[in-house]
Amino acid sequence: MSTGNTLVLDFEKNIVELENKIESLKHLAAEQDVDIAQEVSRLQQKLERQVRASYSNLNPWEKSQVARHPERPHCLDYVHGLIEDFTPLCGDRLFADDEAMIGGIGRFKGFSVVVLGQEKGHDLETRLKYNFGMAKPEGYRKAQRLMDLADKFNMPVICFVDTSGAFPGVEAEARGQAEAIASSIQKCLQIKVPVISVVIGEGGSGGAIAIATANKVLMLEHAIYSVISPEGCASILWRSADKVKEATEALRLTAQDLKRLGIIDEVIAEPLGGAHRDVKVTIENVGNALLKNLKELLPLSPDELKKQRNEKFLKMGRNFE
Repeated sequence: MSTGNTLVLDFEKNIVELENKIESLKHLAAEQDVDIAQEVSRLQQKLERQVRASYSNLNPWEKSQVARHPERPHCLDYVHGLIEDFTPLCGDRLFADDEAMIGGIGRFKGFSVVVLGQEKGHDLETRLKYNFGMAKPEGYRKAQRLMDLADKFNMPVICFVDTSGAFPGVEAEARGQAEAIASSIQKCLQIKVPVISVVIGEGGSGGAIAIATANKVLMLEHAIYSVISPEGCASILWRSADKVKEATEALRLTAQDLKRLGIIDEVIAEPLGGAHRDVKVTIENVGNALLKNLKELLPLSPDELKKQRNEKFLKMGRNFE
């Protein structure tokens, strides 16, 4: 359990106080050669109880905060942890390369795969480099190009979804942002190889569904997935940022709500205290879930894969008519 988090969420204050107290005691023991093992053990048990109590009763707004935690593992963390011999493939062959959209080929558990995902970055420098995970039209056109590549060479597609939404700037609109997203969704529905998407943090609007129109859609336990951000919803419906908690409740954006509604297929457990507290275990959990779902899809024929994917999303529309 990490104690070095730079961001302290409101509901984590008591947890961080206990973590800091344990670290202080350990530091004191190292300096003065004092045996405080019993006290540290008692505090660690208290800490675990506090973390378990806090994280077992998170409301949707608190889950949104966890989903956005800057120390959660991001797309490239999963790529480095799960994909061997990853080779990035850049550019859309039309305009430019979009670094917010990661794309490439590699091997996952012995299977050759195409990997797509949005990368947010971990600090100011990398966040600016990756445009905070908000892809432009060239990013979605790069995704389409790589999906065509996957289809041609019969390689499954694995997508890591983590974006607050597609880039909303004027230049992106001028280059056809809406068309690029729509074409990316269409391409997801057309290809005849297994497509698995995992919402690892935020799944925001069309920017997320552009690479999440998959045979299997998985979500981490504290991830969120919605048509609009809570802040955007509050500003439109109530014209007030003070209503963000009510907006979060109304959106039904948690993994648990979406699994119950049939929007996603599986919820992947996070370590106690969230993905940011144990990145290694989180990546292992995602890898295990991906492998299980990939093995379920591989026996299906190309036509069956395409049909299953199309029927899956048509069924959602029928259910909500």
